[in-house]
Amino acid sequence: DKQEFSKYPTKAGRRSLSRSISQSSTDSYSSAASYTDSSDDETSPRDKAQVNTHGSSDFCVKNIKQAEFGRREIEIAEQDMSALISLRKRAQGEKPLAGAKIVGCTHITAQTAVLIETLVALGAQCRWTACNIYSTQNEVAAALAETGVPVFAWKGESEDDFWWCIDRCVNTEGWQANMILDDGGDLTHWVYKKYPSVFKKVRGIVEESVTGVHRLYQLSKAGKLCVPAMNVNDSVTKQKFDNLYCCRESILDGLKRTTDIMFGGKQVVVCGYGEVGKGCCTALKALGAIVCITEIDPICALQACMDGFRVVKLSEVIRQMDVVITCTGNKNVVTREQLDRMKNGCIVCNMGHSNTEIDVASLRSPELTWERVRSQVDHIIWPDGKRVVLLAEGRLLNLSCSTVPTFVLSITATTQRFPLENIDSDLSLSLPDEYVASLHLPNFDAHLTELSDEQAKYMGLNKNGPFKPNYYR
Repeated sequence: DKQEFSKYPTKAGRRSLSRSISQSSTDSYSSAASYTDSSDDETSPRDKAQVNTHGSSDFCVKNIKQAEFGRREIEIAEQDMSALISLRKRAQGEKPLAGAKIVGCTHITAQTAVLIETLVALGAQCRWTACNIYSTQNEVAAALAETGVPVFAWKGESEDDFWWCIDRCVNTEGWQANMILDDGGDLTHWVYKKYPSVFKKVRGIVEESVTGVHRLYQLSKAGKLCVPAMNVNDSVTKQKFDNLYCCRESILDGLKRTTDIMFGGKQVVVCGYGEVGKGCCTALKALGAIVCITEIDPICALQACMDGFRVVKLSEVIRQMDVVITCTGNKNVVTREQLDRMKNGCIVCNMGHSNTEIDVASLRSPELTWERVRSQVDHIIWPDGKRVVLLAEGRLLNLSCSTVPTFVLSITATTQRFPLENIDSDLSLSLPDEYVASLHLPNFDAHLTELSDEQAKYMGLNKNGPFKPNYYR
């Protein structure tokens, strides 16, 4: 927070910041299929003059020449996002988002590119930046910039680059955002603090992460949230699908790619048993890991117990653990004192949105040595030779170090589209979770059973739904 609104460093300072991250961490997306042009790794995108084929320079990406490869990535993602594509084709003639000027701050991947291009097809003007310094697919960012979407993001940004990119999205001559699509709350707070006149004129904010929603509630309680905001994170389709199933598959992918770990018999502690924690634990248990849970909530703790997991305090088990995973959305979940007590070779990573869960700042001290062993993998070496393996510098593991399932993200992206169309016309808007779910059932050749008139009357329901009350979570 102290760094958020400080003045930008000089170019020399900026280069020294970026060079403190090894060259391997600035490679393009962590997929074997991803394209990387290492010839310009040393040059900051901020120092390069780039123009797309339409003559526009209103973007800042790693290499605009990667656009063709990025376009193929987006086309592959579209194949597994058929529901969102069908909505795009159905509504693009009506242009329901005409007049919308959306500034977005999300992970920039092939899947979010499909959402961005859907918003553009529905009439919106968009400017976009990344919510995570490690999760951007450079080739996808280039493909979006080539089509005319102003994108300011690249993999391996410094902290200064991160805030510079957000500012370039918001602060542009002749264009003023009237909607915000955020993941984590950084964009919302930047506009609120730096451009209060713009913030007051925003018609609506759509937020999709636990961290961002928490920050919005803080603004609301302080009486400072003067614009409508939609909490997409607590929608059924986000909580029950993206948070659960996405993490269930991607936790293993991220750990395998970075560490080559065998999970059978490993002692693992997962901090938090919300939907993300449940997904992680299910996957780890299935591969033979011995999993225990830390929790503050007695309901989640009881669920963990009844699912067959021990509920413990981190301080009680930290010396025995092979892997420590945080997924709470909180801060200082793993402290320096606990890091000091970990055994040699312990792997530490975060599956929550924010990089505050692990006290990484305390590890940047003179007595400890950092050794970058591969992209997104650091060995922190103690004076006695003990090594702790830190992944993605405590940032979101799956999107920083691996990929995520496209189909699940289609569900979230389809949900996000609706509040952008309706947020300023109906402040009591309920997200169409059941409709979004029904759009994705054909992918499984699933056939819903229909209620008879007698059954519907008996249950007090409409035959066509909704079948869940508004308060269902």
